[in-house]
Amino acid sequence: MPISTSEIRALAASYPRPLVVGTVGSHAALDIADGAVTEGFQSLVFAEKGRDATYRQYFRTILGLDGKRRRGCVDEVWTYGTFAELAEPNSQERMRAGGVLMVPNRAFSSYVPLATIEERFRVPIVGSRTLLRIEERSERENYYTLLAKAGVPTPKPFSSPDAIDRLAIVKMPHASRRLERGFFTAASPTEFRTKSEALIARGTILPDDLTAARIEEYVLGPVFNFNFFFSPLVSRADGLELLGVDERRESNLDGLVRLPAAQQLELPASERIPEYRVVGHGTLTVRESILEEVFRLGERFVDATQERYPPGILGPFCLQTCLDKDGHPTVFDVAARIGGGTNVHLGLGHPYGNALYRGPMSTGRRIALEIRRASEDGRLAEVVS
Repeated sequence: MPISTSEIRALAASYPRPLVVGTVGSHAALDIADGAVTEGFQSLVFAEKGRDATYRQYFRTILGLDGKRRRGCVDEVWTYGTFAELAEPNSQERMRAGGVLMVPNRAFSSYVPLATIEERFRVPIVGSRTLLRIEERSERENYYTLLAKAGVPTPKPFSSPDAIDRLAIVKMPHASRRLERGFFTAASPTEFRTKSEALIARGTILPDDLTAARIEEYVLGPVFNFNFFFSPLVSRADGLELLGVDERRESNLDGLVRLPAAQQLELPASERIPEYRVVGHGTLTVRESILEEVFRLGERFVDATQERYPPGILGPFCLQTCLDKDGHPTVFDVAARIGGGTNVHLGLGHPYGNALYRGPMSTGRRIALEIRRASEDGRLAEVVS
């Protein structure tokens, strides 16, 4: 049975102080940690052995003689053999005893089984526990079904490889790096079969994943990832905020597109099929004539989550879009938690978030601000699940 909202809210209401902001050491952990310490909280990173130096050494907090932070933003690191171990009962008990609030990122919902998060992880999550599952494209109810219900435009799906009649993108996980993508493009059934056979032979994708892959129209246009925040602590009309926009850097795709076509054709056949592994992000703004439509999409998404998964989205979420030739956004992916590209704004803030708050406001800081406001007003239970 899923953990009830009332159970988590009761737990949050009796939580020890001072509160500690914790997250998994991957994805946007530095943004979360930086935001936490900026708003006066202790930060905690859950790291996997062999992947902890970034947090334990290079971004660790160093205090001056006066006890104030002089450097770094990671106050404490708990290290595990695997990330999944952080959900073990003794680890959960340690979190609850220490007043730890979990801020979920993609690493958390990928390395800890979703069933464990939903049914056995008895630690307050800052955000929407029940919405983490919609990111799994293999689920019958996922972000595509939710977006359709909300009237948000998405790429046209193809029912099978034989139905491909224009440029399509095939979505599935990477064979060995399950957190990464094994995506490829195809403009015909023949190209689908040729590329998929080559990628299976290279060990990039698995046959079983290919069978369950999502095939959809490739929308031509630049990618804009819109980083939103929704607060239940204010009126519904004031709840939605656009904090900033980012774009992905993907390898080896970005290297390929920088080559002239003639040089691309000189590459060995095995190197002509791009991989869509995200290795970094850049920051963007968007033409203001497009913003109103972007806000409408965000509002529709919030309404749909409140209707289908009450109390709905809490805190950060990201709508990943392509803008077509007329500047209209099509949503091709959703993160029902902090997005992967918010580190581009840590410390400096997001362009739109800064305009709202008249100072640096990153997603990580906005999360911590929400926690602080809720805690001070006795409403912490309303921002966790």
